[in-house]
Amino acid sequence: MDAQIWYAIFSTIFGGINGAFSHLGEIRTLGMLRSRFESVPIFFTSRLVPFSREEESRRTQEESERRNITRFAHVWNAFIKSLREEDLISNKEQLLLLVPYSSSDVTVVQWPPFLLASKIPIALDMAKDFKKKGEAELFKKIKYDNYMHSAVIECYETLREILYSLLVDEEDKQVIRRICHSVDTSIQQRKFLNNFRTSELPQLSSNLEKLLNLLKGEHEDRDASKTQIITVLQDIIEIITRDAMINGQGILEKSEGGISEKKPKFSNLNFELMDNKSWLEKVVRLHLLLTVKESAINVPTNLDARRRITFFANSLFMNMPSAPKVRNMLTFSVLTPYYKEDVLYSEEELKKENEDGISILFYLERIYPDEWRNFLERMSIKRDESYEENLKDHMDDVRRWVSYRGQTLSRTVRGMMYYRDALELQCFLDMAEDHDILTGYRPMNPVQHYQDEMSYDAKAQAITDMKYTYVVSCQVYGMQKKSSEARDKSCYQNILNLMLMYPQLRVAYIDEREETVDGKSEKFYYSVLVKGGDKLDEEIYRIKLPGRPNDIGEGKPENQNHAIIFTRGEALQTIDMNQDNYLEEAFKIRNVLEEFLKSRHGQRRPTIVGLREHIFTGSVSSLAWFMSNQETSFVTIGQRILANPLKVRFHYGHPDVFDRIFHLTRGGVSKASKTINLSEDIFSGFNSTLRGGNVVHKEYMQVGKGRDVGMNQISLFEAKVANGNGEQTLSRDVYRLGRRFDFYRMLSFYFTTVGFYVSSLVTVLTVYLFLYGRLYLVMSGLEKSILENPTLAQNIKPLENALASQSVFQLGLLLVLPMVMEVGLEKGFRTAVGEFIIMQLQLASVFFTFQLGTKAHFYGRTVLHGGAKYRATGRGFVVFHAKFAENYRLYSRSHFVKGLELIMLLVVYKVYGQTYRSSNVYLFVTFSMWFLVSSWLFAPFIFNPSGFEWEKTVTDWTDWKKWMGNRGGIGIAENRSWNLGGRTSKSTLNIPVFVEVLSRSFLLFAS
Repeated sequence: MDAQIWYAIFSTIFGGINGAFSHLGEIRTLGMLRSRFESVPIFFTSRLVPFSREEESRRTQEESERRNITRFAHVWNAFIKSLREEDLISNKEQLLLLVPYSSSDVTVVQWPPFLLASKIPIALDMAKDFKKKGEAELFKKIKYDNYMHSAVIECYETLREILYSLLVDEEDKQVIRRICHSVDTSIQQRKFLNNFRTSELPQLSSNLEKLLNLLKGEHEDRDASKTQIITVLQDIIEIITRDAMINGQGILEKSEGGISEKKPKFSNLNFELMDNKSWLEKVVRLHLLLTVKESAINVPTNLDARRRITFFANSLFMNMPSAPKVRNMLTFSVLTPYYKEDVLYSEEELKKENEDGISILFYLERIYPDEWRNFLERMSIKRDESYEENLKDHMDDVRRWVSYRGQTLSRTVRGMMYYRDALELQCFLDMAEDHDILTGYRPMNPVQHYQDEMSYDAKAQAITDMKYTYVVSCQVYGMQKKSSEARDKSCYQNILNLMLMYPQLRVAYIDEREETVDGKSEKFYYSVLVKGGDKLDEEIYRIKLPGRPNDIGEGKPENQNHAIIFTRGEALQTIDMNQDNYLEEAFKIRNVLEEFLKSRHGQRRPTIVGLREHIFTGSVSSLAWFMSNQETSFVTIGQRILANPLKVRFHYGHPDVFDRIFHLTRGGVSKASKTINLSEDIFSGFNSTLRGGNVVHKEYMQVGKGRDVGMNQISLFEAKVANGNGEQTLSRDVYRLGRRFDFYRMLSFYFTTVGFYVSSLVTVLTVYLFLYGRLYLVMSGLEKSILENPTLAQNIKPLENALASQSVFQLGLLLVLPMVMEVGLEKGFRTAVGEFIIMQLQLASVFFTFQLGTKAHFYGRTVLHGGAKYRATGRGFVVFHAKFAENYRLYSRSHFVKGLELIMLLVVYKVYGQTYRSSNVYLFVTFSMWFLVSSWLFAPFIFNPSGFEWEKTVTDWTDWKKWMGNRGGIGIAENRSWNLGGRTSKSTLNIPVFVEVLSRSFLLFAS
């Protein structure tokens, strides 16, 4: 136990130092992003843009900078648009975040509007208060703020371009030229305040806003809007020439000589431009620059969008290999195993209400209110009388919106197909000429695919098809296709729809057929690969198998093993069904694949490249937040330390990328033996290390992952992991690694794998040993004799103090240090301390103490008796109340019986014990034990939705009595009778605890 605490301290210190040197937390907030955004395109170019000396030598420095900024704009805008498609930002926020493609009409860098918020209004306020002699000071203040300087120049040059293109008559254009010439000359000669009245600028800005509003608005009555535009434009020219310019009247007089008096000036306008998309984009951006207030600094408001933007920007400052061109990158595949999980929620599932009248759709609307508003805005649905009817018309979109917020196959497939979008865009940027990149040319209309063989789009798609393959191994897809059950049919149809939606998606499944051989009917099994056709799936390959895979191995690893033959390339990324991906992270896959080719100063090239994860289920509930923080700590600072300096990182079921050729020739990526390989993921890491592989961990790219969100789901997951670690303890792989590692690496391996569960088991056993020991001292009279002996009594005080101090550390406070350090690195230490305090107030200690009992029980049970098995957790939204009988079935023997036994021991210890009666040390020594008992007995009810409502309590009591009174029989389900449930349970707690303690004594001799 002490070693675990020291390891937590070690990992906190060295993991924090390692993370700081890796530039984690370089950009933690939007404020830090705004202050360093000018550097982002520079680091983007050095990290994500392939470098070519030959191409760079042809261009001037200015041309190269403009090209690189435009490349950044392409990638950044694709990222922002993906946020909008995922409803993380609104339409207005999208406009504020987009970076315009570099324009030859503007001489400065065009930053996104959220960086330029309120810069123009502030500049106008500054200018109107300056006198003629303060011109130098005015220009100095404007240039001091780079964003303000860029905004002023861009507004001026964009307005000039808009007016030039809008006017038709040459005489009107000549007036604009003279005004602009006067402005340019006055600035060059430092006489701007002498020639212009800056006090009139706010009035001019107000009229410009009216003009731009008319130009960008939707006009049902074009004739009326044209008249308004002409009137406002004439007012603007009059304000400029008569009010703002001191000698501006002469400009109009020069142009009036050859004009007919019947025809008013500035009345002949090119209104066809209002249908030009690129011209309208300039109008919208100029309007934003003039009107956006300081509140836009906080854009985006969605916390997940903020996290993704700041992490993407921060990752550009981290060390990573240079990106090659797409045509030169390693070929890779992604493999996802699927069994019978949810693919896409049905309308019935969305609207099905629990006993409290809460449906999944209602639940998600309350959890993600901003994302629901953004969805309604994207679908153009308003909350009026026709709201419900419009929702029904868009029910398919609603189903996808809900499914993309759950742990569904649809979410995973959408995320993995982002790799294609990213590679296609990067391939276009690699091949396109400067003109096409600068003008933002990139046709992406699916109807036009491959029609023009020489188009950039067709080439990009062809290269991407060669470089990337995505296979989903739907083991029972063939059975679902033939099934008559409604759920199976729904899963089959939804998977088929995914193949039709993503033509490049491939699905592998096991097909069972009866064939006649020598007059006898025999069953044969095939591994089949299909793709989406016109309306149905089309078979591509069929491989005969020697038998049914599930008969000889575990389900998930066999699901991967039968489909791995259909993957292609040098690298393979294994993605679980509850994972997600992001477009901005997919842009970095080229850099990740380069890790396999990177020289490492005497070290072997990596065979597994580990990536970090973001747990996207943290906002669903307090329990989900606890699990999110625990998992985030492990996949960041935990694996950072395991990889460097300990060199004992393996594969943990996370989005690691494998050297496909290395592992295919050395046993594959999944060991699948029944029971012993329950935690199949880590055995692939064991296998890789034993066969001379090298595992590294990189944190500049992250992939999303879901975790269980309800108490019972989490407990089942922890039980499965504990079972898996019990089987690892008994496996040959752990024995071989322990024999081959050096002493220090062996200890690191032990304390970061099975040693953690051994420590958890020892912690619980120590409580029993301590209390039974005290009970023996009390009942035997030894305690009394010790107290009456003055020599021995004097030596008790130091022991009391030692026990008291030890119990404080047993609260587990030191074990959360890595989590606090990681949150502090990435969000700031004030935020880390605040989150830690909030977690304690939400009873996180109760939750983790309860899970300690789960780990100890199932780990010890597996080591003693085996019987580990896969436990389906459900992974759904927890919007229902778990009944008492269900909680009793799950936790009676792992927690409740033990908790009651410990209470009896503590009461006897308190009543008959006399050692601590005269001091407060008793409270310190037994506080952690009372806390342990309380957590084990009451945590399932504290964290149960509506757990303390009186009506549900009465209902639970009635249901539990029925369960206890039913002795079972033929046709009675196991969960309806305590008798049947007790028979099927293989728990070891049907024997006294002291016998169990004695039976585990072999652990002391095994070492």
